[in-house]
Formats: sequence, C-alpha cells, structure tokens
Amino acid sequence: MRAVKFHPDADSEMLDAAAYYEAQQPNLGRRFLASVQDAANRILLNPRLFPVVELDVRRCLTKTFPFGVLFRERPDMILIMAVMHLHRDPDYWKSREAPTSERGNASTLAPEPGTLVARLADAEAFAGHAWAYGTSL
Repeated sequence: MRAVKFHPDADSEMLDAAAYYEAQQPNLGRRFLASVQDAANRILLNPRLFPVVELDVRRCLTKTFPFGVLFRERPDMILIMAVMHLHRDPDYWKSREAPTSERGNASTLAPEPGTLVARLADAEAFAGHAWAYGTSL
C-alpha cells in the first residue's frame, strides 16, 4: 500500500481550515478533518478516478465541505499538494515544489497508511496530526 504524504503547505492549510471550522461550531473542525480523511481514502483506492487539473495533478472533492484535495500520484506515494477551498484562486498552489521528503527525506511529512487519525490537543487547538489509511476519527 502506498503512503499518503502532505506537502507542508497543504498540511498547514488543512489545519487552519479545521481550526476555523472548530471556532464556528464545536466538532465542525473534526468533521472537516474526517472529510479530508475520506477524500484521502478514496484517492488511495483509485487515484486515477479523479480528473487532472494541471499536468500530473488531480483533484478529489470533499463530500461535505467546499474543498478540493489536489494530489500527485507517485509509484510509492500519493503526495497531497493542497487542501484548497473551492472559492480561492485556483492557481495559488502551483508554485509549490516537491517537498524535501519527496526527494528523499520522508520524515518531514505526515501521514503513513496505518494511522489516519487526527490528533487534536483539544477542541480549539489543533496541535498536529498523523494520518493512516482506513481509520476514522
């Protein structure tokens, strides 16, 4: 099974969106993270099911929230380039290069299949997370 890895900027924007939703309504941030997790699971099951939006970048829409998960398929991993609000400038992420981990240092990115669980410090502070395929929040 391939790993799912997040570009550091994609990881940050996902956590920022989760924190925003959590501030709007308790547990809404958790539901957002579950929606992104569901998208990651669908990507792992069949990455080529999703449309190409730019060269080798594909987009999977979340089911509940107005977000798209933009990713690149690699032989050994799925690299998530952006967790993008659909009303944002659609080209903002294009300047992102492959993170160091894609070039050899995998320690800088979260998730590996096996632990797709968001670690939340508390309901307001999203301190960090680790992901793995198939586990629900």
